[in-house]
Amino acid sequence: MNRLVGSMALLAIFAGVSAAAQQQGGQASLAATLDVYVFPKSGQAGDQQSSDEAECYQWAVSRSGADPFEATRQTAAAQQEAAEAQQQTARATQGAGVRGAVGGAAVGALIGGIASDDAGEGAAYGAAAGTIMARRRAAAAQQQTAQQGQQQVAQANAQAAGQIENFKKAFSVCLEAKEYLVKF
Repeated sequence: MNRLVGSMALLAIFAGVSAAAQQQGGQASLAATLDVYVFPKSGQAGDQQSSDEAECYQWAVSRSGADPFEATRQTAAAQQEAAEAQQQTARATQGAGVRGAVGGAAVGALIGGIASDDAGEGAAYGAAAGTIMARRRAAAAQQQTAQQGQQQVAQANAQAAGQIENFKKAFSVCLEAKEYLVKF
């Protein structure tokens, strides 16, 4: 069932690419959408080449275990996830300075009241210190979230690139067996 759905999605994508290419006056093949250059060594017709490419696409997916269109979608999803995490952290830390000031003022008032009988002065110092500390913690949390997001995106990109490379090798082997010259 999953292969049937995958094949139907592939055909829909390929049909959309072909329709767009035909409207622009050119003919894009499945290989062209994958940045693979294919030349028919035995003079195969365009419809035969399209059929061979579709067959080799399915074969390459089954042999390599990678679908380049899915790998691209996963990379985009990882980028979106990292951006959302960064936005969520930014929203969560927006009021950090105010919360730090309130907490610092409370501690400062308590200490000022005990040490010098001037709770107001202690509260002012505590509020300033609390604001600075809270903003620093919030900035550090945002920076850490951004770094983690960048690492996740880099890992997803590297993984997708490896999968696509393996797929292209399998795709090329299949097309070469069908008498095409292939470069990627």
